[in-house]
Amino acid sequence: MAASAKRRRGWRKRLGALARFTGALVIVGGLYSVFSPSLYAQEPDANAIDSEAVKGQELYDTSCISCHGDDGEGIEGRGPSLIGVGSAAVEFQVNTGRMPMAAQGAQAPETYPSFTEEEAEWLGAYIEYLGGGPSMPDDLEALVEHADVGEGGELYRVNCSSCHGYAGGGGALSSGAHAPSLEGVSDEELYQAMLTGPQNMPVFADNELTPEQKADIIAYVQYLVNDDKDPGGVFALGRYGPSTEGLAIFLVGMTALLLTTLWIAGKS
Repeated sequence: MAASAKRRRGWRKRLGALARFTGALVIVGGLYSVFSPSLYAQEPDANAIDSEAVKGQELYDTSCISCHGDDGEGIEGRGPSLIGVGSAAVEFQVNTGRMPMAAQGAQAPETYPSFTEEEAEWLGAYIEYLGGGPSMPDDLEALVEHADVGEGGELYRVNCSSCHGYAGGGGALSSGAHAPSLEGVSDEELYQAMLTGPQNMPVFADNELTPEQKADIIAYVQYLVNDDKDPGGVFALGRYGPSTEGLAIFLVGMTALLLTTLWIAGKS
């Protein structure tokens, strides 16, 4: 009898310890779920969200939610998640008319924008509220004004010319995509593209190219394509640089030489 009672007390101790351990796990799990940061976008709090983001949410719910889903989490086969893309990416895509995108394709074409610049800022504020991400510097104009064009040229040739061409004329890429021409692109769009890497473009974050270096590249691009200076000579010929002018001169010269030779042979 004494041994049986001792065994029962032993089992009760083990069961009690198991119950205490299970209870501790439940309490710790509950506290973690309450206080830990969520991996998903949070439902906007009307008291925490600013007025621009509130307006952006209204635009998002009427124009973007069908592809990017509730709270920007994305919908498979329709649109990617916008959590973490930041306001710079949103403003670039919206201000260039690439978004909203009419249909899925190799690359979103640049079209006339559906929203004003102010509305694009509202959308960017809302997306940044949902998940953060890169945003534009407040002093971009000053950065570009004090930029080093020569340094920008070196950086452009190393990082950009392989896709956009040495003269900024753009060019074809693989899988039906292309690098657009940089002619007429604003300072803000150039900076946003480098900062966020839209579509086939690589991301040049601030740890790869500092804001000052990005400003140097912008200054060089504006000098290259918007200052009435055509590389290689007088005629633009697509702004692809001296190679196109050399080819044109060769073809024109050879044609003129052959015609002259035929004319001389006919006379003689």
